[in-house]
Amino acid sequence: MDGAHPQPVTLTVDGATRVSGLWLSAPGARSLFVMAHGAGAGMEHPFMSAVAAELAALGISSLRYQFPYMEKRGKRPDPPALCHATVRAAVDAAHGFEPAARLVAGGKSFGGRMTSQAQAAAPLPHVRGLVFLGFPLHPPKQPSDSRAEHLGQVDIPMLFVQGTRDEFAESAQLAPVIARLGARASLRLVEGADHSFHVPARSGRTDAQVRAEWLRTLAAWIDSLPA
Repeated sequence: MDGAHPQPVTLTVDGATRVSGLWLSAPGARSLFVMAHGAGAGMEHPFMSAVAAELAALGISSLRYQFPYMEKRGKRPDPPALCHATVRAAVDAAHGFEPAARLVAGGKSFGGRMTSQAQAAAPLPHVRGLVFLGFPLHPPKQPSDSRAEHLGQVDIPMLFVQGTRDEFAESAQLAPVIARLGARASLRLVEGADHSFHVPARSGRTDAQVRAEWLRTLAAWIDSLPA
């Protein structure tokens, strides 16, 4: 499958569950990112669309997809087991679209955490690394690292892209997590960015400029992974 614009696809999670996806194939793609959305916004959120388009320009294809609750326009996330099954369905589909591409998985906030939980429970076939766009380490003003306990069971490389103003991952909580993970974890801090990767006007930079910077880091990190 290919094309300059996202192509709608349907993913089969189980006999009773199907969800929508958007596949964007980059010309001459060397890599592929299976990208899950955050808890409160689906795969067509402007952030997700921008990331997919800019990754394509960097030679990285992407598959965005909905979790079942988002497909039904619900507000309450699905049970973890169903989220994990959805991640697996998306990874399987993406590998089928471009089997020769280096495959990474993860996503924005909640979507990245569900992907890491799935990987910790049982390795995702063909996945070479995990990418977290704002890992939700704890709720705002409730610092903790309990949401990271399962990461110790992940044995593939992980890239954390985190804003320095992210209320869901205070640096005092995140730094020890990264340290414990050792060589498996890489951290790209985005100066001044919040959980949505928004930077204040006083920074002198736009969100788009900042996004372009950390996406180049992301692309280089993916290129460094074993094929």
